[in-house]
Amino acid sequence: MLYNQMSKEELVSLKGELEKKYEEVKNLGLALDMSRGKPSAEQLDLTMDMLKVMTTVEDCKAENGFDCRNYGVLDGMPECKKVFADILDVDTKNIIIGGTSSLNLMYDYLNQCMFLGVAGCEPWSKQGKVKFICNTPGYDRHFTITEFFGIEMISVEMDEFGPDVEKIAELVKDPMVKGMFCVPKYSNPNGVTYTDERVKALAALKPAAKDFRVIWDNAYIIHELTDTPDVLMNIFEACKEFGTEDNFVEFTSTSKISFPGAGVSAIAASDSNIAEIKKRLNFQTISYDKLNQLRHVKYFKNADGVKAHMDKHAAIMAPKFNLVLDMLEKEIAPLGIGEWVKVKGGYFISYNTVGSSAKRIGELCKEAGLVLTTVGATYPYGVDPEDKNIRIAPSFPPVEDLKKAMEVFCLCAKLAAVEALV
Repeated sequence: MLYNQMSKEELVSLKGELEKKYEEVKNLGLALDMSRGKPSAEQLDLTMDMLKVMTTVEDCKAENGFDCRNYGVLDGMPECKKVFADILDVDTKNIIIGGTSSLNLMYDYLNQCMFLGVAGCEPWSKQGKVKFICNTPGYDRHFTITEFFGIEMISVEMDEFGPDVEKIAELVKDPMVKGMFCVPKYSNPNGVTYTDERVKALAALKPAAKDFRVIWDNAYIIHELTDTPDVLMNIFEACKEFGTEDNFVEFTSTSKISFPGAGVSAIAASDSNIAEIKKRLNFQTISYDKLNQLRHVKYFKNADGVKAHMDKHAAIMAPKFNLVLDMLEKEIAPLGIGEWVKVKGGYFISYNTVGSSAKRIGELCKEAGLVLTTVGATYPYGVDPEDKNIRIAPSFPPVEDLKKAMEVFCLCAKLAAVEALV
């Protein structure tokens, strides 16, 4: 029965029952963690043989004979660039290979914009109070980077098709709006993939700022969970019609493909952006870890090898996501107290409360031994204006722990909803 159709007497009685169950759960002394979208140990085990592909001097040499143990090759090994170029569907000349973290590349790029400037413009830090569009709910690490640089964040709500492009088109008329963050495929946390129409609308933007840059964080480009994956339009293909290729800088990595702590990251961008980034790299480093780049190529072979490997990840991840979705459908849907999307890929499920009770759910879960992503973290400055969004991360816990975690979560969601109604 829907909670909002129950009488006050029925709700008070139900509250007592739920409180009793909650106290029983608290007494179990559980220690469960769904706070971050980390690969499980089982997923990490998939790639252990990668550590065995380089055992001789010859193994350390690239296809052209270059010794990857030495200095050089600033923008990455050609064979590694080819793998990423095929995954991102761009030319190899438009790829730079970085270190282990795409987040570090994004931070570094914003740092360049802030203190060196882009497109021949003054550094953002000398132009006054610059602003950035943040699609919400979104990725907390994007928000913390922007806040660190003192950039004002403007929230734009997402729907099932992507961000509100009409609002964005109005915002970019302000020359102090310098860019925005996007996770265009299986967005963190709501799992939405931007439709072709939304991608084209973003490509067609006419920002007042010449140095406007979209951080196109394509973290989950091949992180599928089903046999009918979402298809994301290539942003650079969309830009060709409007001549706006310079507005977008794309990032990705193998962090959740090989090893999060020892993967390979990459930038894809227009000719002019690549040239500008490479010029500055000359002052930062002599080269990134080419042995790691070569190790990945030797193990995966090519883009098809990477995608085949991701099928193994999906075999581990899909049952966990199905468990979460099935429990929400069974325990929450009939009560009308929460909403979510049945995602086809990525690492998260976004749960929206019906009513402002997300913080209360987080508090109840923590007291019962379940750690969630900090409530509010999916919004700039950690403030969810409607106190509604909770990011569920099913990947890390073993299935049995995940089942217990979702039992706790559903109980806390019910109790918080009843408390709000009573």
